[in-house]
This record gives sequence, structure tokens and C-alpha cells, in this order.
Amino acid sequence: MAKPLSLPCFVLLLSTCMFSTVSMAEMVLLPLTHSLSTTQFTTGHHLLKATSSRSAARFQNHQHRHKQISLPLSPGSDYTLSFSLGSASSPTVSLYLDTGSDLVWLPCAPFECILCEDKPPLSAPLNLSSSASPVHCKSSTCSAAHSSQSTSDLCAIARCPLDDIETSDCRSFSCPPFYYAYGDGSLIARLFRDSLTLPNSLTIQNFTFGSAHTTLAEPVGVAGFGRGVLSLPAQLASVSPQLGSRFSYCLVAHSFDSDKVRRPSPLILGRYEEKEKQFQNEHIKFVYTDMLENPKHPYFYSVGLEGISVGKRKIPAPEMLKRIDGKGSGGMVVDSGTTFTMLPASLYDSVVSEFDHRVRRFYERATKIEEKTGLGPCYYYDKVVRVPVMALHFPGNGSSVVLPRRNYFYEFLDDGDGVEEEKKNVGCLMLMNGGDEKELSGGPWATLGNYQQQGFEVVYDLEKRKVGFARRQCSTLWESLKQN
Repeated sequence: MAKPLSLPCFVLLLSTCMFSTVSMAEMVLLPLTHSLSTTQFTTGHHLLKATSSRSAARFQNHQHRHKQISLPLSPGSDYTLSFSLGSASSPTVSLYLDTGSDLVWLPCAPFECILCEDKPPLSAPLNLSSSASPVHCKSSTCSAAHSSQSTSDLCAIARCPLDDIETSDCRSFSCPPFYYAYGDGSLIARLFRDSLTLPNSLTIQNFTFGSAHTTLAEPVGVAGFGRGVLSLPAQLASVSPQLGSRFSYCLVAHSFDSDKVRRPSPLILGRYEEKEKQFQNEHIKFVYTDMLENPKHPYFYSVGLEGISVGKRKIPAPEMLKRIDGKGSGGMVVDSGTTFTMLPASLYDSVVSEFDHRVRRFYERATKIEEKTGLGPCYYYDKVVRVPVMALHFPGNGSSVVLPRRNYFYEFLDDGDGVEEEKKNVGCLMLMNGGDEKELSGGPWATLGNYQQQGFEVVYDLEKRKVGFARRQCSTLWESLKQN
């Protein structure tokens, strides 16, 4: 692993901070922690129902918001990154890693979360350090947080005098608070800058983040890794292109097993060519597909989807899943912040029909389990269940990804509401219906969730504008990279 480094002063757009050229590391390894809570959910049914409901709410939220960041998910369905703001000795905060948003925000003391009784925070609200400073209203980062609103308008909102607005001399006036709404919550925050220190002592000076003192149903902040200028990779790229131009993660497969989620999932900033050559000798192969540009949601990592195979039958995707129109409709978002993959109704129905046709010949449909979990189709089975192989087909030569069975078919023991003789083995298809195509206008038509990404290294190459996938033993990858 690279030696700890201190990054020079962060320069973003209109910032005037100067820094000297410093030799930078090419790769930084960080641990991601899964947020599964064994105390919040009383049964496996409860966990699956809550997780499927949040996945659906997040996906629907993408269709109807002009400007949104993440829909943070309940513990049990998401991955977190920890760091400290201010000095390296400051307390750490844990935020959801989200490739579907372009802003880093966190709860700050004094903090009030309305309707959060059943949503425990992951870390204590942060007390801003004496080195934290508010972002001024004339900053382009302020404009970015306010949906690209004119900096002059923002200065007027901040009550900067007219003559100062005309002469662009409003730097003593702070950026006004901004509001974000989610599917089932919202927050108000202000922009600040401070030094950010990652777990390996890598420090970014003048890092821009949102400080929230009041939220509705959202007690946990977000580390935005999307394509916007306020995201963590974008801010890192401004001082270290080697580290900020590409990142990847490898989510350790857990299937809601509390023992397995204790293993760290590697988050890799930058490149590691020498190690990649070694892995190539181990027959590791990445398949890549091009990112699509979304004019309405520019912070999404959108890709095309050509179809899904169930067994030997390839089911073609609707045409709008292969492209994005001028209104922002279409494509599939690769999203670390959504748990289950969401598909448009026509494709989902075709996949489920083919899957059910192949499986129901041998196994009884578990309709009661479907009602309890929000997933389906589900089946009862004896000791070993046989299901068809499933693969995703992306545009590009050889850009097909065969999913491990655990990534799309979840097997568990149904306790029959506590009645001993009713315990049965159950398996459920882990895909979800995202709704009718008419309802998806103005937003993505599908989302590739983090459950289906388990056991893959997912690469976001921002320089080449590609997303790549490779089957990996993620815990082994963590140990291998940690030793170097």
C-alpha cells in the first residue's frame, strides 16, 4: 500500500489557493464497511421488506426530482466509508458511499433528526473544527450545491450589497443554506471547507462538504462519488489526477449474513497496474462498457443494457435501456446506494416469466414469502435448488457479465412465524419491478444495485468514461493490496 501522504491545498474552480507540485501515489486502498444491523430488524422477512421498499423508493425518486443526491438506505443494505474532518486526531464520521450522488454531506452538532426513532445513526454528529470555514456565496461550489443557480442570485439571497455584487466583491458573505428532498426524508445544510483525512492518513486540504443540523428521517450522511464537481473523486482529482481519475470497489459477498459483513470491502482510489498484471496471470478479466451522458442527471454513471439471459434464452431490453434521450430518459445507472436491481416492467415481466417457467416445474411457489418480503418469485425447496444461470449483456464486444447465483437468488430458512414444524427452505429472485415505462420519463429506466455487484470489482474509469466488471474474491483482493 502507498505510504501516507498529505495532499496540497485543494483547488476547485474559483479557489485562489496555491500549491506546489508533489509526487503522488498511484493507488490508495480504503476499507468499506457494510451497515447491516442485527438489532434493527427482528426477522429476515422484515429486513428484506425494508430493503426492497427503500430500493423502490430511491428508484422512483430519481424519476421526479429536478435535482437530487442520494436516497440513503437503512442499515442492512448499504456500505459506509469513514474519515475525519479537521485534524487527523478528530473523531471519525461514517457516511454511506453513493455513486448516485455528487455531494458529501454529514450531520453536524447540534443535530436534530425528525422521525428518526427507528433509524440509528452510524456515528455521532460532528462538531466542526476551528479550521472549518464557510464557503462564500460567489463560489462556483455554492452555485453547484444550489442546482447551478447564478452566483449573483446567491449573493443577493445572502444579502450582499448591490455594489459588492456588481464588483464581484461578495466573498465575506456565506453561501446560503440549501435544501435536499428524498423519497421519505429531507435536509437543510450549509457548505463548509476543511481538511479531510482518510483512514490511511491521506489528507485533502480545503475539502468542500455540506453540514446539516436538521434533517427529516435521514440521520446518516452521504459520501458522494458521482460525476459532479462536489463529489469526493472530483475534489481529489483536482489535486491528484492519478487518484481521482479512476476508482473501484469490490463488495464482499454477504447475503445478509452478519458474520460475513464484518469483512472489509476494498475501495481503491487510482490505478494499480503492477498488481493488475499479477491478477491477469490469475485469469482475472475485466469487461468494459461505455458511460452514457445524461443531460438531466449528469452525476449518474449510466450505461446501456442490451438484454438479460435466463438460461440459454437472451431477453432483449427495451430500446430506451440502450440510450438516453434529451430529456434524461433511459439507460441503466450503476449505483452503490441502491440494494436491488430495478428493471422496467416489460423487461422485468419477461425475465420473471422465463425464470418462473423454468423453476416452477420443480418447486412450489412461496406466495406468502413474496408478500412478506416484497420480492418474487419465491419458491420452497428441499435441500438443493436448481435455478437457471443469469447474465447481463452490456453494449461492447464481449461485455457480458454472468452473475453468481447468490447475486440474483437469495436462499434462506423460513421459520414459519416461529412454528417449528413449518420451517422450510426458501429461495427468492432478487430483482425488482421499477414500474411501467410511461412512469419512467425523465429519469433512468433501470438501476444496477449493490446486491448484484457483490463479488465483482466494479471500476469507474472517469478518464476513459467506461465502467468495468470482473469476478473477484474481494476479501482476498483486500489482503493482497493491503500487503503492498
